Order: sequence, then C-alpha cells, then structure tokens
Amino acid sequence: MNKSKHTGLGIALGAGLGTVAGVLAGHIALWLSIGIAIGVAIGASFRRKGNQCPECAAVHGSHEAKTWH
Repeated sequence: MNKSKHTGLGIALGAGLGTVAGVLAGHIALWLSIGIAIGVAIGASFRRKGNQCPECAAVHGSHEAKTWH
C-alpha cells in the first residue's frame, strides 16, 4: 500500500469511529471531526517496511546518525 492509501484507510476508520462515538455522546459533528483528525494522524504514521538496497540503507543510516541541535 502506498502512503495515500494508508491515509485514506486511516480517514475512513477515524470517520467510522468518530461517527459511532458521536452517536453515543450526542455530538456527531464534534466527534466526527476528532475521528477524522485521529485517522489522518494514524494513516500518516504508517510506514511501509520494504526491502532497501544497501546504498539506500547506508544513506538513511547516515541521516539517522546526525544530531540536530
């Protein structure tokens, strides 16, 4: 799955859970918006763990080793 599909899945799940929480709490608009925001955050946090070539792994490792002050 690419990043946009993960984000879309997160939005859909967040909207569904927000709607359920909104119906139970009586504030659908509030909980729907909160659910969508949480879904976007969850969808954006998914990372695909694919196989990387050795050059890509070395470059990525050098970026992680940097300390930013």
